[in-house]
Amino acid sequence: MTKGKIGVTTDNIFPVIKKFLYSDHEIFLRELVANAVDASQKLKAIAGKGEFKGELGDLTIKVEADEKKHILTVTDRGIGMTAEEVDKYINQIAFSSAGEFLEKYKDQLESIIGHFGLGFYSAFMVSKKVEIESLSYKEGSKGVKWSCDGSPEFTMEESDRSERGTRITLYLDDDSKEFAEKRKVEELLRKYCKFMPVKIDFGSVIINDSEPLWTKTPSEIKDEEYLNFYRKLYPMKEDPLFWIHLNVDYPFNLTGILYFPKIKDRMEVTKDRIQLYCNQMFVTDSVENIVPDFLTLLYGVIDSPDIPLNVSRSYLQADSNVKKISTYITKKVADRLEEISKEKKEEFESKWDNLKIFIEYGMLTDEKFCERAMKFALFKTTDGKFIKYDDFTKLIEKEQKDKDKNVVYLYATDTTEQYQQIEAAKNKGYQVLLFDCQLDSHFVSLLESKIKNSRFARVDSDSVDSLIKKEDRQKPQLKEGEELDLESAFAAVLPNNASYNLVAENLGENAVPLLITQNEFMRRNREMSAIGGGLNYYSEMPEFYTLKLNCQNPLVMNIIKDLEEKTSVEADKFNKEKETVDQALKELDEATKDKKYDEITTEQRESRTSLNKQLDEIREKRKGVMTEFGKNNTLLKQVADLALLSNGMLKGKALSEFIERSLSLLK
Repeated sequence: MTKGKIGVTTDNIFPVIKKFLYSDHEIFLRELVANAVDASQKLKAIAGKGEFKGELGDLTIKVEADEKKHILTVTDRGIGMTAEEVDKYINQIAFSSAGEFLEKYKDQLESIIGHFGLGFYSAFMVSKKVEIESLSYKEGSKGVKWSCDGSPEFTMEESDRSERGTRITLYLDDDSKEFAEKRKVEELLRKYCKFMPVKIDFGSVIINDSEPLWTKTPSEIKDEEYLNFYRKLYPMKEDPLFWIHLNVDYPFNLTGILYFPKIKDRMEVTKDRIQLYCNQMFVTDSVENIVPDFLTLLYGVIDSPDIPLNVSRSYLQADSNVKKISTYITKKVADRLEEISKEKKEEFESKWDNLKIFIEYGMLTDEKFCERAMKFALFKTTDGKFIKYDDFTKLIEKEQKDKDKNVVYLYATDTTEQYQQIEAAKNKGYQVLLFDCQLDSHFVSLLESKIKNSRFARVDSDSVDSLIKKEDRQKPQLKEGEELDLESAFAAVLPNNASYNLVAENLGENAVPLLITQNEFMRRNREMSAIGGGLNYYSEMPEFYTLKLNCQNPLVMNIIKDLEEKTSVEADKFNKEKETVDQALKELDEATKDKKYDEITTEQRESRTSLNKQLDEIREKRKGVMTEFGKNNTLLKQVADLALLSNGMLKGKALSEFIERSLSLLK
């Protein structure tokens, strides 16, 4: 028997292993099975070269658990190890001195397991004692038994083992007994080892598919096989829309199958459905640093030995192979989508509603994908028709061009709530797009930057004639201050949780009396901030609406007439008072126009403050009169409520009062 110390001390490598595994200690089983797979694969390779003349026999790896004794074993029939090899690969930890290793990888201590032969040592996180029994494939080899209790001391002696390969026995810690439970072991094997390339037996059942679909030649695979594989990966999910088989061996090695899932509830998009494998060994389902962000919406598997798995995220992002793989996958996805859009046009259109959020997300976050997608992405109209961007531009560029030579793309977000505005636009011969995805507030801004001389406007953001203004309209002729008076009167009967700005317009006698609109730019930025697009100050601002008062509508003309009759005396009085104060301010400005601030007398400063205060008081008094008029004018209330109703803003008590008032007016 040989006794000795592993080439490390308890001050360095074992605490590092335990620190790492504290949060992810279950991967020890993956590492041990992976080592067994490697040993089996190496034996196949050696036999293939004629360096091993014996019978390969059954290479199935056996995992056994003894729940009562809390023992777990992993046995393979691979190449095995001699005593010298155990000393070299186990005792010396793959040629790395601990000090050298820790210094080199001190910034990556959370992801070092599996690197430089350390995978085996992950067993010590869950074990109080680990034994290795091994017999090399080499002729004349003798069995070797190695044992260690997690300290640097070990024992190594000759063994009477007669079967080629290696058996690892874990005597589990008291706080790790669960890893001898059959249920737990099977769970971990199915999570990490379900596609490993060598058969794995647990409880007399083969728990893995050693030849998964992505390892086969795409031309030999039928559609039903792709669907069955998807159902195997995601048993509770609906069948996918499309799939892409990745298969490249230069300038890097990459295989896999990516599926486009059906996204029903667009607010519940998951980004942990792509499984990453390294030579068929499961590594992670967090692939954000390996594929572009928008591709994490896809489902499926990626397998590549060329992705560095045991280094920091910042290294991953800078690694040239990762960048090449990311670019390749993006190109393959774009190629596939463009191919389907051309060769299976009807199928592509029928699945667009499920593809839309994925493609928009890709266009917003990946410039190269955006360039490609501009050629195959579709617009959907409120009539349910699909059309490519360029074709739609040709369709509308004549009728929907405004006086500034911009082509205006009208869109709706809700065909029910915006029905009236959609119909008004269609009656003018305009096409209206449907943008009902939560990304669309960001997306329309992107399209405006990509499509030359374009402007996107939501169909309810203004009157149809103002949305696509062909010429400047003449403003209504109102008396001095009357527009502001009307604003005060209408604001008195509108919800007080928002701000309003009234604009008098000539929209035609048959157009609605009052439109409540939101500025396209402001509304879009509020929506973007609401879904995490920055611009947070917009979400903190109160809602702001424009009141478009149609002064050519007979109802509005009656309101203006009534306003003049009931408030003209007081309005004239306020006008005269204001005129007097304005004159005094004008004279004061004239007297101080050439003076520096410190040359203006205290009396002049106090006089200006007093005059400005008088102006404020006059405005407030005038506003009070107009507010009172608005509250007591039935016609004005009715017009305001109709505008609120058409915008879906009339609710609760206000809606009930509107119905009662409407019924009384009909009697």
